[in-house]
Amino acid sequence: MNETETIQHILELEDRRRRALIAVDLDALDELFAEDLVHIHAPGVTHNKAQLLEHTRTRQVYLDIQRGELLVRVYDDTAIITGPIRNRLRKDGGGERTLGGVATQVLRRDPDGVWRFVSFQMTPNGELAWPPLPSETTESTPTDEGTLE
Repeated sequence: MNETETIQHILELEDRRRRALIAVDLDALDELFAEDLVHIHAPGVTHNKAQLLEHTRTRQVYLDIQRGELLVRVYDDTAIITGPIRNRLRKDGGGERTLGGVATQVLRRDPDGVWRFVSFQMTPNGELAWPPLPSETTESTPTDEGTLE
């Protein structure tokens, strides 16, 4: 697989992960996640693979997950995905909320050639501490409100 094909494959895995979380497809998630997965939710709660599967099964929290333009960097047997994310979530006790931010994900290619997610961290959009740099005003970047451009 050349680099372009690898990047496309990684993006397809991310789409599959997103759809599996929404559908509570635990078999697909089990296949996509490495045994040593570290998943850091936006508020800082950290789950291993078993805990994330339990969270997904018991809470069924993911109603929708939208991704904006993603940057995929591939280094031998490691891939890093960075980009905007907006989650529509079921609230405990009823109702919904939407949380936007930026996520960084790391995948590793196993010796058998299968790519699996080993790390996820979402940083929610918050109050901006300083104005954008000149270079940030000319590029498409996530805004404070979590919009996806």
